[in-house]
Amino acid sequence: MTDRRRPRRLPLLGAVAAAALLAACGTPGAGSSSTPEAKSPSSISTDPATAGNVTLSVWDQEVRGGQNAEITKLNKEFMARYPNVTIKRTAKSFSDLKTTLKLALSGNNPPDVVEANQGYPDMVSFVKAGMLTPLDSYAKVYGWDQRYPASLLDLNRVSDDASHFGEGKLYGLSQMGEFVGIYYNKDKLKSLGLQPPKTWQDFVADLPKIKAEGQVPIMFGNLDKWPAIHEFGVIQAQTAGADAVRNLVFGTGNASWTDPNTVKAATTLQDWVKQGYFQSGVNGTKYDDAAKQFAHGQGVFLITGTWEAAVLEPDMGSSLGMMVTPPPSGQQPTTTGGESLAFAVTSKATDPDVAAAYINFITNAHAGDVMTETGNLPAVPSSKAKAISTNQVEGQIVQGWEQLSAANGLVPYLDYSTPTFYDTITAALQSLIGGQMSPQQFTQTLQKDYSTFHSGS
Repeated sequence: MTDRRRPRRLPLLGAVAAAALLAACGTPGAGSSSTPEAKSPSSISTDPATAGNVTLSVWDQEVRGGQNAEITKLNKEFMARYPNVTIKRTAKSFSDLKTTLKLALSGNNPPDVVEANQGYPDMVSFVKAGMLTPLDSYAKVYGWDQRYPASLLDLNRVSDDASHFGEGKLYGLSQMGEFVGIYYNKDKLKSLGLQPPKTWQDFVADLPKIKAEGQVPIMFGNLDKWPAIHEFGVIQAQTAGADAVRNLVFGTGNASWTDPNTVKAATTLQDWVKQGYFQSGVNGTKYDDAAKQFAHGQGVFLITGTWEAAVLEPDMGSSLGMMVTPPPSGQQPTTTGGESLAFAVTSKATDPDVAAAYINFITNAHAGDVMTETGNLPAVPSSKAKAISTNQVEGQIVQGWEQLSAANGLVPYLDYSTPTFYDTITAALQSLIGGQMSPQQFTQTLQKDYSTFHSGS
């Protein structure tokens, strides 16, 4: 989930990440990789109909609302086009997928196609262990380098020595673009005499006003642990700025998690808890439950990703709005985001050609239209997506994507930072939110993990 690089005009998302992740440069932790040999383009079959009877085992995390709708529809269409192929789908939540995927890949009968999270904890580790197949030959055959800007493909690249990501061989293709923004209840804002905030200062100033009227300013559920990465990431992007966050994730520019602006972000998040800007018990509330409560009229704002629009809209209809996180006054917008988890072919896939054909099918232009119709944001939005009215939340999301692209405002997900950073930051955020850890202790905990990895010790 993020993106990166290349000094040329990129379609929609491209410019966002072009500089955003420009620097996924070498970092410690290198080790020899047992990467499978890539097939030559001339030896690849692009017609699954000639493969005989194939059962394609696919693990994904497209379990919510429109995500499930789009992949279900595309799977049915693929099997209708190729009756000899049966897709055996295993759908898991993001948390469950992270927990179980490595064990599945290391077994004797791993899935053929999996969604792998970008960064050191997952994709880089899988490549280092020889669990994924390089896809560069398939990219040439199917023209993925023409379909996608280099910035998006680069996010799914891992170096030959499996020491870093952002360059090297291609190991996956992502369906969707995404960013973390702020959903709002239009009717509630109007009843409170408020407008959607234009700046970060306006947003922060609205929180006590909403609280004073007996409303919950921000719905938030963090029992799953990962949602707080997004909550904190949005705040950090405003206090520290895009370049500083990128340097932290990629280990460049003498970056430190204990810098004053990151401490300020941690202080802000903890203060919001103390001030009652979230509902009580956020660490004991599931992410999905908080979203459902927001959809049913609780709370004024909800900070989460574009993927949630299709879940919220059926209940909220025209009362639902979504904005890019408003920037500090006089600055360009910046927020956490990138692209969805990458669909990858495992090194033990029964028929890699069929697996790659499937990935090609679920990411092509038709798939983009299906994603749009089901309330999702294709990584490279089609004309159908761009034509949606900005009076609709889907149109606001596409507009936000374009704003971030123009401003080069996308910053990477923080859990990419080290192989162990996901566990470190999610546990530390729960302690920060619960008041068991001060902002200084929180940032020191992150820095310890970060320093250990980058020192190679």
